[in-house]
Amino acid sequence: MHLLIVEDDATIAGYIEKGLSEAGHSCELCDDGRHGLGLAVQGDYDVVIADRLLPGLDGLSMVKAMRQARCQVPVVFVTSIGGLNDKVEGLEAGGDDYVVKPFAFIELMARINAIARRPDINTEQLILKVADLEMDILKRRVTRASQVIDLKPREFAILEMLLRAEGRVITRTMLLERIWEFNFDPQTSVVETQISRLRAQVDKPFDSALIHTVRNTGYCLHAPS
Repeated sequence: MHLLIVEDDATIAGYIEKGLSEAGHSCELCDDGRHGLGLAVQGDYDVVIADRLLPGLDGLSMVKAMRQARCQVPVVFVTSIGGLNDKVEGLEAGGDDYVVKPFAFIELMARINAIARRPDINTEQLILKVADLEMDILKRRVTRASQVIDLKPREFAILEMLLRAEGRVITRTMLLERIWEFNFDPQTSVVETQISRLRAQVDKPFDSALIHTVRNTGYCLHAPS
């Protein structure tokens, strides 16, 4: 594998590089988040290993920018920031795994190998499909039963989030944070209103519903049983 290590602690970066090189992998080192972003977006890496505390651009912002640039290379955070909320924040930002310092190299290697065994998502994530509902991310086009559905940007974003989490619950809080960038509950029905509008286009004109309410929790999109 070809790996990018974004770590400003030379001792830790050298330790990771040495272990990975001994395991037969090629590594490229970078000690700055902004430079790391450029390398990740333009390069051809199998996995990026990134600290969160980086000069230039912090690791969390770096990964968010990667995902916004449609760079889907897997990212493993290796960081001393190890609280539960910190881990969730890292994964929500687009990280694929989260390892807390100090760590055992054998564990890091196992996690990297596990990620590398996953199917290539670069093309899979451009076309999202559940039952007869299909979303083309690049063309910004949604169809159901071959009928084009015209969605507004926020509706499109909500539907994309539901499609990517097929079969799993997306909570109201998750929608508020991801779609509206609220870190608090505004005590309004903004989520319910948008879901209702989305259902009016995605579900109501068709024979079966795909978007389901999970009472007191959130919403789940799945094919009819």
